[in-house]
Amino acid sequence: MTRVSAVPFVEGILTREQVVATSESILAHQEPSGAIPWTAGQHVDVWNHVEAAMGLMIGGQVEAAERAYRWVPTLQRPDGSWPMKIVDGVVEDDRGEVNMSAYLAVGVWHHWLLRRDLDFVRELWPSVRAGLDWVVALQQPFGGIQWTPVDDFCLLTGCSSVYQSLRAGVALAELVGEPQPDWELAGGRLGHAIRQHPEQFADKSTFAMDWYYPVLGGAVRGGAGLELIATRWDDFVVPGLGVRCVDTNPWVTGAETCELVLALDALGDDRRALRLLAEMQHLRSEDGGYWTGWVYADPGYPNDNPDVYWPEEHTTFTAAAVLLAADALGERHGGATPGSGIMRGTSLAPDFAELALECGCRCEDAVAR
Repeated sequence: MTRVSAVPFVEGILTREQVVATSESILAHQEPSGAIPWTAGQHVDVWNHVEAAMGLMIGGQVEAAERAYRWVPTLQRPDGSWPMKIVDGVVEDDRGEVNMSAYLAVGVWHHWLLRRDLDFVRELWPSVRAGLDWVVALQQPFGGIQWTPVDDFCLLTGCSSVYQSLRAGVALAELVGEPQPDWELAGGRLGHAIRQHPEQFADKSTFAMDWYYPVLGGAVRGGAGLELIATRWDDFVVPGLGVRCVDTNPWVTGAETCELVLALDALGDDRRALRLLAEMQHLRSEDGGYWTGWVYADPGYPNDNPDVYWPEEHTTFTAAAVLLAADALGERHGGATPGSGIMRGTSLAPDFAELALECGCRCEDAVAR
């Protein structure tokens, strides 16, 4: 049973006061418009902005979070997409990216779980709907969703995130009484592609995210999820430090570590999840913010300047990932908000049936017949 608290905590790892401080570190970077950049002076992208808004909600910064959410529609374009990169309100990369344009659904559903404010959901629903309509229109015959309209490939990490967003979107659609069967069909095809055709996605296997995101996004769970995590654990997990961002460099990053924590939580592997969350606290700063990463000494990797924080910045997306991980684990090991299962997917729409496949595989409806 969830032990609901105003602010989450994880026994022996993070106190409520520390969680609030981390949320305040995100607030300190919020721009007057409501936008939340990666760090002061850097760019904003909608995916990390929404993640940061969820971090604000977890820490009790509701007004700031709602300002952040209300900023999102102001940058949405008539086709439903958002530009990839915004700096001080000016678009620097105008490509629309599918996982960014889908993720508002997750943030709005998270807000609903914490506030039960249907008026707020209805206010943001048109943007959620337009964004997801744009995303599913880019689905390819094998089931993956093209990264951008001008980049002719699909990303496993991005599509795994889209899978979660579609489940959140369908949950929101049911809440407001506007069912979206096309999203459900797209979700079934996408989940099938992630599970059965990972080789059809662009090869980004050097990145840790491509390893664990099929689990984190919800398309791969249970025994299959545990098997997937086992395949590259030793490639990416550095005992005592965290998770390497890429398998080529001795650089552990806080966001990737906490996302793996969330994936492990979704698989019921509390032991390793708790250990990783505890071990990555060496990235915590005195003000509650988190350094992006740590470059450690590796005999096999020449480096004149090892054992340093790098880059020298506290990032809002890292802080948000910590807060989401703390909330998830706090459900069973401390205290949690009503949104603690957002990444576990317990409150989202059910996993989608594999119908209307165009990849050559047999559909569930054909098997049933």
